[in-house]
Amino acid sequence: MRNAVLRGVLLTAACSSALTAGLVATATGASAAPAPVHAAVSAQALPSYENWLADVRTVTDQAATYLSGRLPASGVRAAIVLDIDNTALQSKYKPYAATPGVLALAQQARRAGAAVFFVTARPEIIEAPTAVNLKAVGYAWTDLYTRPTLDFSSNQTLKTNARIDIERRGYTIVANVGNSASDLAGGHAERTFKLPDYDGQLD
Repeated sequence: MRNAVLRGVLLTAACSSALTAGLVATATGASAAPAPVHAAVSAQALPSYENWLADVRTVTDQAATYLSGRLPASGVRAAIVLDIDNTALQSKYKPYAATPGVLALAQQARRAGAAVFFVTARPEIIEAPTAVNLKAVGYAWTDLYTRPTLDFSSNQTLKTNARIDIERRGYTIVANVGNSASDLAGGHAERTFKLPDYDGQLD
């Protein structure tokens, strides 16, 4: 596990300049780099972009209805937690672009007085360009949790610990949204909303 995480951190560091370049291209209207294809899954195995958006919308519509009834939250400091890759951002289909339904949820939560937290397994070495990306596509948030350089825990443990920390800061997490089981397992949220990952094809 330690070696695998180290390889991932080193690979991400090597690609961070490409990420920044992609953000600049997006901001200037140029074409962004194409989405990377998972080595074990062909692009053709994924549903079409339109089908993915429809599947996402099914879940985000349910989450929006829930938030409409839950917020504003009387007597608590409410918060929602969002994963980033293939959740807040369309990392597989349209890198660097916001996922419309998730962006709408974040905006709805903030209008109702809730805090928005991002919890991601992205390494902290690319936290700054990640923040630039999120801001550029319209997100506003309270805090962004990334993976510390020497943290070799599993994604689930990493994200559960982040939610525990959010609670220790005095927040009640009313909704946790992600596309992977590791985004949502471990508790510390009143409700979870799972976006499609198509049997792990969108990791």
